[in-house]
Amino acid sequence: MKNTYTHLSLWERTAIFRWHHYEKQSMREIARRLDRNHSTISREINRNTCRDPSLVMYRLYVPTYYPHPAHRSAQYRLKNRAKRTRLKGHRTQQYVIHHLNKGWSPEIISGRLKYHTNLEPVSYEAIYQYIYKESPDLISCLPRKHKRRRKKVPYRKAHTNITNKTMIYDRPESVNNRSEFGHWESDTVESKGRSCGLNVLVERASRLTHITKLESKKSKHTEKVIVRRLSKHPSEMTKSITYDNGSENAAHIKINTKLNLKSYFCQPYHSWEKGAVEQINSLIRRFIPKKSDISEISGRDIYKIEKLLNNRPRKCLNYRTPYEVFREQCGALLL
Repeated sequence: MKNTYTHLSLWERTAIFRWHHYEKQSMREIARRLDRNHSTISREINRNTCRDPSLVMYRLYVPTYYPHPAHRSAQYRLKNRAKRTRLKGHRTQQYVIHHLNKGWSPEIISGRLKYHTNLEPVSYEAIYQYIYKESPDLISCLPRKHKRRRKKVPYRKAHTNITNKTMIYDRPESVNNRSEFGHWESDTVESKGRSCGLNVLVERASRLTHITKLESKKSKHTEKVIVRRLSKHPSEMTKSITYDNGSENAAHIKINTKLNLKSYFCQPYHSWEKGAVEQINSLIRRFIPKKSDISEISGRDIYKIEKLLNNRPRKCLNYRTPYEVFREQCGALLL
């Protein structure tokens, strides 16, 4: 049986018609053949059994399930599902409006309706849809009073224009267990208004950190900053970079070519997969709180923050500093 539900296709409806009408198969047998739940087949036949208008001239008036009318009806319902009236019963509608004006939330109203057997039960989602689609004057009765409904999914786009990505689960074990130097993580700290920000680079084994001001979140500026900062290190200390799926990382192939390294990408919304740079970001926020305008912070102040973090002893480094661990590995830094 299918793990995720998909709407019946015209081919499946044609098969249901043939097996149900001609072969007289049971609904459970049809469901087994189509790898569907038997209730899906039962609901489909009961909902779409009708008289085919094209057969009236032949005096065939017996209600039957026909695949093409059923498919047309399903497509129509699918297209117009968001246009149906949310609160059909007048008494239920009046009950909802009255209690919204009393300060009750849609969830409380929906839960309370279950105790009124003479009123039609509705979900709180239907009440929200009724308010925002049919009666926006009731928005003022809601606890938050948002003029527009908040999306249920993250506002970030799941798909970006990043191509030729190698995902993090293909990253070598030597990178994952931090047994090898030269593997970096990159992230962006956003400014107020998202007009600019900071690029943060962290070397996974030593936790050495580079913080650089960005003119904007465009990929060309991120590319320029990363190439400038990492080109000052020996080639054996620049082997790979792990990114998130932000559009500012779209130029990762150009960075790979210029620095002769590899790039890896976290899975969408799995920021913990590059935990080193995320932990550094939280330390940076102690100096630059959220909603700060980074354009007003000087490069000198940003360098001071970078220096403080690189001279900060770390428990994971046996209380040595990132500078000490990195210098021990490759000598003096070129900053």
